[in-house]
Amino acid sequence: MINILGLTRQQLKDSLSEHGHPSYRADQILEWIYQRRVLDFAEMSNLSKTLRAELGENFTLGSSVVQDVQRCPDETTKFLLRWPDNALTETVLIPDVSRNTVCVSSQVGCAVGCAFCASGLDGLKRSLSAAEIVEQVMRAQAELPETQRVSNVVVMGMGEPLANYDSVIRAVSIINAEWSLNIGARHITVSTIGIPKMIRKLAHEKLQITLAVSLHAGDDQLRKKLVPWSDKFTLPQIFAAIDYYYEKTHREVTLEYILLEGVNCSPADADKLARLAQGSRCNVNLINYNPVAETGFEPASRQTVLAFQQRLQSRGVNVHLRKSRGQQIDAACGQLRRRSQSATK
Repeated sequence: MINILGLTRQQLKDSLSEHGHPSYRADQILEWIYQRRVLDFAEMSNLSKTLRAELGENFTLGSSVVQDVQRCPDETTKFLLRWPDNALTETVLIPDVSRNTVCVSSQVGCAVGCAFCASGLDGLKRSLSAAEIVEQVMRAQAELPETQRVSNVVVMGMGEPLANYDSVIRAVSIINAEWSLNIGARHITVSTIGIPKMIRKLAHEKLQITLAVSLHAGDDQLRKKLVPWSDKFTLPQIFAAIDYYYEKTHREVTLEYILLEGVNCSPADADKLARLAQGSRCNVNLINYNPVAETGFEPASRQTVLAFQQRLQSRGVNVHLRKSRGQQIDAACGQLRRRSQSATK
């Protein structure tokens, strides 16, 4: 069975034509899915019963089951999705006054093994398909009133997106397409720990997406402790790739920096980060840590956060402090999945 959510418009047209159906039927089906939010062929009333039956025999419109949902008073909603192979992933809907952002996962678990993150505590199980990535956005959009839609997508949930490159790019292209969700490329962010070869490849995709690099340290020595994969790529190599990305796309790169009390948020750490940001066309996104009990790390105090931000600003860095959301639920990436797995053991 083929999941339509992973097909392009042309691929769907070709498939229908092969089975003797006019290609315009593809546009009708896509309208039902992406504009009318219908994920049941039987409800597509302008299609013949014969075609609806054939679609049901040959295609699916999603394969996940929502195993758990956590809702926060600030309306942040986290979904735990179970896939047919019993793999679990997380998706987060973050409503705001002017936007509705969905954070999607790209893999089941993660091989990077960041010391402070719950996603990689059990390692990498598998990568998600493009259809499974798109399906997460559809699951979140189904929670919104009909008058609202998903406006922003961030691929920074579980997994390393650039280690699942083909599926992520395919999913982003579908999400961006006019015949699909039509979410502007500049409202789509792909977050990576920094794989130079893949950053350079991404620069040639002709997608005006936002690239975010999860830095978390201003020197290689500390970064290797926090992000084990850092022993594969040095900061100079990563920033050379960032410079290449800017040269080809003219899109500034966001440096993401999680603040860990007593670890990476001293004045000296701020100075190191400032030098890196100023050396390339980058802005900085500060994120205070959402605690994960197993890691032993703690979020920085408000005083430390503000001092760190101000020090960067005083050095001319364009820096933003991300608003903490979902703190009353398993907010940190991988926590809900890990709790669910522990409960079933």
